[in-house]
Amino acid sequence: MKKLLLSAVCCTSLIFSGCNKDDNNSGGGGINIFTVQDDKELGLQVKGEIAADPVEFPILNPATNAAAYDYLYGIRNEILNSGAVTHKDDFVWELYIVKRDDIQNAFCTPGGYIYIYTGLIKYLDSKSALAGVIGHEIAHADKRHSTEQLTKIYGIQTLLDIVLGEDQGLISQVATQLVGLKFSRSNEEEADESSVNYLCPTKYEADGAALFFQKILDDGVVAPPEFLSTHPSPDNRVQNIESYAKEKACTSFITQDEEINSYNAFKASL
Repeated sequence: MKKLLLSAVCCTSLIFSGCNKDDNNSGGGGINIFTVQDDKELGLQVKGEIAADPVEFPILNPATNAAAYDYLYGIRNEILNSGAVTHKDDFVWELYIVKRDDIQNAFCTPGGYIYIYTGLIKYLDSKSALAGVIGHEIAHADKRHSTEQLTKIYGIQTLLDIVLGEDQGLISQVATQLVGLKFSRSNEEEADESSVNYLCPTKYEADGAALFFQKILDDGVVAPPEFLSTHPSPDNRVQNIESYAKEKACTSFITQDEEINSYNAFKASL
């Protein structure tokens, strides 16, 4: 890994002006000294930690739930093939269903390991809404927001030690942190906008993520799911996402049967 040299260079530059975000393909204007390869290695370690804790993360077996996983991978593939995902070919983009109906959550680790709780799937009303959420989570990994935020939380050297395998004791803590990781306002806005960019060339409603936030508002949910940042607020996000989709003149051609009926059948299978 070309890490020690990169770390030395970036840590020196941080003292004066910070690493250029474009040098590491980081979004949101934050500091991220880690490489794409580092994201992949950290994500793989987190995946292993999650797999080792089936009580907290009861993952549905892909082999015995092939139809459900095929459904999700169909959505993922259309997003990746939109031409808008920067790291489409760099990250693994694996999907895992967490069998917890009591949790409305989804998260994506560095390197593209996507975890979706059955509670969230069953809460949503349409396939476009789910595609919007998946697009949003893909964006956090694609724009490399997670390592950016984890660097802020743990510090450069600590996270570097984890990536290099020199502090395995913290990997469990990092895995837990990722479940409810709160991103900056700019990170959330970029993920919302990216979700529209990803979905716009597809058959889905490009503002699918807004459908989720609108449902939260319609249901009068006082405390949104933990994985949602409290800023910007859900009502502002609905407006911003819908406005951006209109600005891009996105159109949807998903059928009503696929949007609602097939989605309901998918939910019932879980």
